[in-house]
Amino acid sequence: MSERMPQPGPSSEGARETAGPLSETMRAWRVTRHGEPVDVLELHEIPVPTPGTGELLVRTGAVAVNFPDVLLCRGEYQVRPELPFVPGIELVGEVVAVGDGVASAPAVSGIRPFEPGDRVVASRIGVLSEYAIVEADAAHLAPPSLDDVQASGLVIAYQTAWFGLHRRANLQAGETLLVHAAAGGVGTAAVQLGVAAGARVIAVVGSAAKAETARAAGAETVIVRADTPDFAAVVNDLTNGRGADVVFDPVGGDSFTRTTKCIAFEGRIVVVGFASGEIPPVRANHALVKNYSVLGLHWALYQQTRPELVREAHAELVRLADAGAISPVAGGVVDFEAAPDAIRELAGGATVGRLVVRVGAAS
Repeated sequence: MSERMPQPGPSSEGARETAGPLSETMRAWRVTRHGEPVDVLELHEIPVPTPGTGELLVRTGAVAVNFPDVLLCRGEYQVRPELPFVPGIELVGEVVAVGDGVASAPAVSGIRPFEPGDRVVASRIGVLSEYAIVEADAAHLAPPSLDDVQASGLVIAYQTAWFGLHRRANLQAGETLLVHAAAGGVGTAAVQLGVAAGARVIAVVGSAAKAETARAAGAETVIVRADTPDFAAVVNDLTNGRGADVVFDPVGGDSFTRTTKCIAFEGRIVVVGFASGEIPPVRANHALVKNYSVLGLHWALYQQTRPELVREAHAELVRLADAGAISPVAGGVVDFEAAPDAIRELAGGATVGRLVVRVGAAS
């Protein structure tokens, strides 16, 4: 997933279909050494890349800032692109050129091949630039009901929440869903999708300043950990001792440990990440005694091994977006020139929803 090295401009032989004459160069933020985002990101003028076989060249409209961007800058992400490289892993934009095999490829699950002019959302390392290369197989038509700021944060957060709640935990209407870090990008997605599924949603947030974001996303009850460290007792009280049927946990650490004290009979804990920085142990004997399941979720594996499921999930997300049932929460929007500041703010842990870097003209 390393950054594709810039090639001669999009008019070269590799781009089989284009939207017309394009710029030869573009602005791109690049990590020149590892460290904190504001220290290691530099704005460079580099050649516009050419899409290869099965790839799209996209004119970037907006980029959603994700925590992997922080880790990429620090050199702590599981993928370490060769320096210098362009960070940014999620975007919305317009297809301006397609590589070999894209326009002639057969439609997949009734979806026609991409062509210049399509507005798409996609995920790939290297999109914090005015143009970006993405794989056609990992791109999706953007919902017309969402503007660029909203659509930029649709793929990673909502796909993760969708697969966690529906594919892994099989969330049912009427069940109780507990969402940790419920004011963040993936947390607000999980809250909205839980409500859309007919679940009762209890949200846990880190501070009072984040409570309204989770409440606005649809949570019935919001627990502020700064005020109520023992959230498990509150969950048990709210459920008359039954506990939560499904727990969506992107935090790990103490949040996971306490969750095991408020998980229902035949409950399902979905492990999404470890934002706390602590990977908790899983006590197999405790899971046996209480009859609950611990389910891991690595969404990117679905894109690699079962891409048809990702497309099916995207179709359902588009339906929910068009119906007004989900709407990605933007905690702030910054201009392209201020991208390092947005990544630094996310690293600080005080943000809500997704921070978005606006690159092109607003849609």
